[in-house]
Amino acid sequence: MASMISTASLGYLSFERTNRSNNGVAVGIGNGATSACVVKEMRVEKPLEELYSVRVEREVLKERLTELGVSRWSVWKTGKCKLPWDWQVDQLVYIEEGEVRVVPEGSDRFMQFVAGDLVRYPKWFEADLYFNGPYQERYSFLAYGDD
Repeated sequence: MASMISTASLGYLSFERTNRSNNGVAVGIGNGATSACVVKEMRVEKPLEELYSVRVEREVLKERLTELGVSRWSVWKTGKCKLPWDWQVDQLVYIEEGEVRVVPEGSDRFMQFVAGDLVRYPKWFEADLYFNGPYQERYSFLAYGDD
């Protein structure tokens, strides 16, 4: 059990329950079968949003948009392209049309945000942005302490 605890603390652990009779053939529970637990290695990865402090609200309600004053924010549009970007300040983005795939610098994983998402990118975040078609967002730069 001690090895399972140290393994779990590294974030690598999964279980598979098997039921075996005396001759090693898998059977259902009952009929004198014994139950065993097989440990397999598995890597548990945190979501990129958590790792990079990117906050996202999905399918934001109109009341929330009104509260934030999104209709007064600046508009930015693009078509299909790849754009390297780094954020010099915190930025709040509401996606009005399309979707974006965000690949943090040095990562082979990505985050995906779509129309209706409200995304907060943190200061000093660097990523490549991939747009697969028409895209439109409203954005606002946040001052220190704004939430």
